[in-house]
Amino acid sequence: MNKSVLALAIAALLSAGNAGASPDADPSAADGDRNSPEQAHRLDEVEVSALPIKQSADDVIAPVSVLAGAELDDAKAGTLGETVAKQPGVQTTYFGPGVGRPVIRGLDGPRVGVLSNGASSGDVSTVSQDHAVSIEPFLADQIEVLKGPATLLYGSGAIGGVVNVVDGRIPDKLPDRPFSGRVELRGNDGANERTGMARVDMKAGDFVLHADGTYRDTDDYDGPDGKIANSFLTTKSGSFGGSWIGDRGFIGLAVARFLDHYGNPAEPGDPATGEPGVTLKLAQTRYDLKGGLNLDTGVFEALRFNASHTDYAHTEFEGDAVGTVFLSQSNEGRIELVQSELAGWRGAFGLQFLRRDFQAVGEEAFVPQTLTRGYGLFAMEQREWDRFKLDLGARTDRQTSDPADGPKRSFSPLSLSAGMAFKLADGWHLNLNLDRAQRAPAEEELFAHGPHVATESFEVGLPTATKETSNQFELGLHFHSDFVDAKVSGYVNRFNDYIYLADTGEIEDDLPLRQWSQADARFHGFEGEAVFKLSEGPAGHYDLRVWGDTVRAKLDDGGNLPRIAPARAGVDLKWSADAWRASVGAAHYFEQDRTAAFETTTPGFTLVNAHLSYTLDSSDTTSWELFADGTNLTNQTARLSTSYIKDKAPLPGRAIAFGVRAFF
Repeated sequence: MNKSVLALAIAALLSAGNAGASPDADPSAADGDRNSPEQAHRLDEVEVSALPIKQSADDVIAPVSVLAGAELDDAKAGTLGETVAKQPGVQTTYFGPGVGRPVIRGLDGPRVGVLSNGASSGDVSTVSQDHAVSIEPFLADQIEVLKGPATLLYGSGAIGGVVNVVDGRIPDKLPDRPFSGRVELRGNDGANERTGMARVDMKAGDFVLHADGTYRDTDDYDGPDGKIANSFLTTKSGSFGGSWIGDRGFIGLAVARFLDHYGNPAEPGDPATGEPGVTLKLAQTRYDLKGGLNLDTGVFEALRFNASHTDYAHTEFEGDAVGTVFLSQSNEGRIELVQSELAGWRGAFGLQFLRRDFQAVGEEAFVPQTLTRGYGLFAMEQREWDRFKLDLGARTDRQTSDPADGPKRSFSPLSLSAGMAFKLADGWHLNLNLDRAQRAPAEEELFAHGPHVATESFEVGLPTATKETSNQFELGLHFHSDFVDAKVSGYVNRFNDYIYLADTGEIEDDLPLRQWSQADARFHGFEGEAVFKLSEGPAGHYDLRVWGDTVRAKLDDGGNLPRIAPARAGVDLKWSADAWRASVGAAHYFEQDRTAAFETTTPGFTLVNAHLSYTLDSSDTTSWELFADGTNLTNQTARLSTSYIKDKAPLPGRAIAFGVRAFF
């Protein structure tokens, strides 16, 4: 690790010892319970904030997983996709160390909603795989993954699932102490990384102020066979927010800024010929308003609302010359009414709107300027009996896409869902989910036409595309005992008019011609995990986690869909004792040879990772944690089948990271 980073880390430790665990971390972090066995098994009890009816993760019938506390700290990575990629059923795209978007059950792009505190991220990461997500995972308090259609709550785009990042930028409850926060510094030898983050929350009467910031700087990273050229990354982000919180509710505002500068390793340039490499800079300013009111009217118990405005600019450079500029301005709002219990039923009703003005200017402007407007109404109801629980939901949307150079398209998606949970016996319950979800095509799917250098293709849209319809059946079995917590599920998802980017085998402007196409398709898969609590005693607490997932995706008339995630199997052994926490794990990615036409196969590989940390308390309100992480310890050549640049840029090779976290 860079010596200057180590010096900064030591300085932060010393200063933190004189300050005063943060509300976003485990509440007991400062008194040593952060590494306790009890903390390791509380994630299923964490409330899922993305749902109108507040429930713990284990109470939600739909498939959901939550990262929080020490487990989130151990999982945090440079991209949101990589941070959640060890959750069963979730993988990531890859376009270098700064670009990775979640892939849920083989679905990615506009089918997976990426949210910041329940609102869209407001970036253009769905338009192209080389575009970064404008959310900093290192600032997250909690990350929630909703697998399967989440269209009922978050619009017709979220037909595959949602990843919601909760960061507390607008506080909704009073903290326990007048001043609290956290600081983290880390570095690694694989890319000479220097990363620092800080967060503070301050209370004065009924007012709470929040501030945070992150800085990350890396050089080109080491692959298994040498440096990967043009893979550097520099990220800066920060926010300032505040809320008034009273007995009847709260209201708050926040402004955030996200700056990113990174290289495209698929286009490193050639110093011998003078060909410049391609780099990207993005800047986003985001404004958020959020509030809640406790109604206690008898019919409704709460009103919640949020609104956001984002200004986004993304510039691609060829050397010093500006190539293409992507611009987006979006406004989004949402109102929810939470229903009190009536005849045993609880529910929520909501209205959501979106207005997005997108344009691309320059030689790679393969999507025309498009104005998108959307409105949605949704309702959900829930009831519990002795051994049975039922969730029902419905949503209708109206969405229009109006390009500058063509006719406007309008769509009216309708989505319905039913979820049932059966308590079979003590510790056993069975979940059944039935979903019919519809999605309106995205701008690039409708109107793309031109060279898309990042994906090395000439893209042609499908302006006559119709709504995409998903019909999903899922069955899940959960078991909980003193010795093991286990979950397994299987699903079948039949798509009518599935939209995908197909290689044609033809050449246009010296690039492979890829056509957005539409056909019926079928996805099916399995996923599961089991945590065995091996032992508890003076020598520590041992957990063994075994997990895996697989998805198969085919067109009904024959042929495989492109860039589908491979099957995986993993095992992790975790140990915790007093202030110590350690783990070692391996994840095997199987060969992906079920490829679409003109797509190359992807060899299998195994990634071995390890973690070690030590927590030291200096007072009742302050603690710090020293940690070390080892990734890809066997220096495997690993290529992701979900990546457009897998044949040019493998995942990073062996790397060791050291760092320190302070909680006060």
